[in-house]
Amino acid sequence: MVVATRRREASAGAQQEAESLTERAYRALEEQIVTLKIAPGAIVSEAALSKRVGFGRTPIREAIQRLARERLVTIMPRRGLVVSEINIQTQLRLLEVRRELERLAARCAARRAATEERARFKAISEGMEEAGRSNDDTTFMRLDREFNLLVLKSARNEFATGAMMLVHGLSRRFWYIHYKQVADMPRAARLHAEMARAIADGDQERAAKASDALMDYIEEFTRATLSEL
Repeated sequence: MVVATRRREASAGAQQEAESLTERAYRALEEQIVTLKIAPGAIVSEAALSKRVGFGRTPIREAIQRLARERLVTIMPRRGLVVSEINIQTQLRLLEVRRELERLAARCAARRAATEERARFKAISEGMEEAGRSNDDTTFMRLDREFNLLVLKSARNEFATGAMMLVHGLSRRFWYIHYKQVADMPRAARLHAEMARAIADGDQERAAKASDALMDYIEEFTRATLSEL
C-alpha cells in the first residue's frame, strides 16, 4: 500500500511538472507572438521555437497545439508552422463572440468572486485609473492581462473560460500592433477600471453594462485601424 501510494504521488508530481513546463512554454511563445517578436506570416519550425525559448521538444509541441487551437499559428504537416496573419475582418467577427462572452463572464464574476478576488479587482481598478492618468501603457498592459485572467477565474465557469482563452491572444496581439497609432489609452484604462470596480462591488448589471461599454470602445478602436492600412 505504501509503495503504491508513493508511486501514485510520484506519477502525479511528474504530471504536474510536465503541465508546468507546457504552461511556461506556452506563455513564452504566446508572448513572442503577441508582441510581434515572431512576426505575422513567419514560418518557423518546432526545433527553432524550442531553441528560441529554451524548452524541450515535448512542452514546445504541446504549447504549439494550444496556440493552434487559439488560431495564433497554423500547423503544416512536415513543413513546420506559420504564424497567423492579422486581419481586421477576422478581428471584427471575433469581437462579435467576445462581446457576448465578456458580458457573461462579467456577470458571473460579480456574482461569484471571493472576498480576496474582489479586493484585487478594486486594486486593479485603482491601478488602471493611475495608468490612465499617467498614460502608462506598460502598466496598463500588465494590469489588462491580470484583469482578464482574474475575470475568468472568479467567473467560475469552465465553458466560458475555455471559449475566452481562444480569443484573448488574438485580441492582445491586435491591440499591441495598433495601440500606439489609434488607441485612446486613458479611455481604455478608465473603462477597464469601471468594469473592475463593478465586479468588486458585486453589481452584476453594472458589470455587464461596463463590459458592453468596453467592447464598444474596442470595436471602435478596431475600426479605426482601417485608416492605418
